Amino acid sequence: MSRRVVVLDYGSGNLRSAERALARVGADVTVTADFDAALDADGLVVPGVGAFAACMEGLKGVRGDQIVGRRLSGGRPVLGICVGMQILFEKGVEHGVHTEGCGEWPGTVERLDAPVLPHMGWNTVTAPEGSVLFRGLEEGTRFYFVHSYGVRDWRLEAGDGFREPLVTWAEHGVPFVAAVENGPLMATQFHPEKSGDAGAVLLSNWLSTL
Repeated sequence: MSRRVVVLDYGSGNLRSAERALARVGADVTVTADFDAALDADGLVVPGVGAFAACMEGLKGVRGDQIVGRRLSGGRPVLGICVGMQILFEKGVEHGVHTEGCGEWPGTVERLDAPVLPHMGWNTVTAPEGSVLFRGLEEGTRFYFVHSYGVRDWRLEAGDGFREPLVTWAEHGVPFVAAVENGPLMATQFHPEKSGDAGAVLLSNWLSTL
């Protein structure tokens, strides 16, 4: 039975490419901003392209921050992509402007310290042992990135009652967080929907968790 996945439409993101990529791996996909549909789906994808502040404004406009919070409180899977990953952190800083994020993870999204920005094109990642998202993908597999900002300092460690999230890293000028697997909350800085067969494997792996 195919899993019902909602791609959240809040005015930002590659909605149709995400829809096509998920359908390719067998998901029953709906692109919508409907609150109840997003809550009830087996999986929720939060895309995002552009500025952190604009994405947060759009997300709050459809109560997307509430949707994410409610889903996670019930253990319902959420996948953030690109800026849809960034807004899951505490805050973003762009051009001196500080914007509050969803706060699901501690940390700040900031400009990468690299000679060439944006970081655009194919790059490798270093996934941790036990990763579900990268299962079946060989070391050296490349994924497609388009961004100038990222999380350079991971601050959430294991503590009483919870396991430390699995963090995947990449490098462009400096190391940055390329993906996170934290129970029902997962996210990628790169675009799996633009990453060809490798992205399809990753999305299929995510669907297997629903």
